[in-house]
Amino acid sequence: MAIKSVFHININCTDFERSKAFYEMLGFQSVVDLGEGGSEEMGRGLGDPTAKGKAALMMLDPGNNRGCRLDLIEWTNPKTRGTPPPDLFHAGMARLCLYCTDLDGHVAQLKEAGVELVSEPVNMRRDTRFVCFKDPDGTFIELIEFR
Repeated sequence: MAIKSVFHININCTDFERSKAFYEMLGFQSVVDLGEGGSEEMGRGLGDPTAKGKAALMMLDPGNNRGCRLDLIEWTNPKTRGTPPPDLFHAGMARLCLYCTDLDGHVAQLKEAGVELVSEPVNMRRDTRFVCFKDPDGTFIELIEFR
């Protein structure tokens, strides 16, 4: 295999507009509004030819053609269901980690917005700090800062 990079990470949500606003607060910008709908080909590739949803591809740096995208989807058929893992110790994708340069400032913004933090920022080694929190549906996100 010759995998080059991560292209996108999909996060399913229960309220597209609420989640889109949350990720915009984190600095993501919509680069492709996929609208509402879907196609038989897309659905077939995902295992259900009738699948439809409301979606957008979002990026932190829209000018970076090779940057990772966030594929945010609220499924309408079948309806988004279930919940993210209740903690960070379940199998599968546990959290989305985002690099930042102003951890304290971002934590203050998150608190002001009423976002649930897992803990206060933690120091790891002398040059690394991080904090984990949840998006509106409970998906874990981590901010990491290197000094």
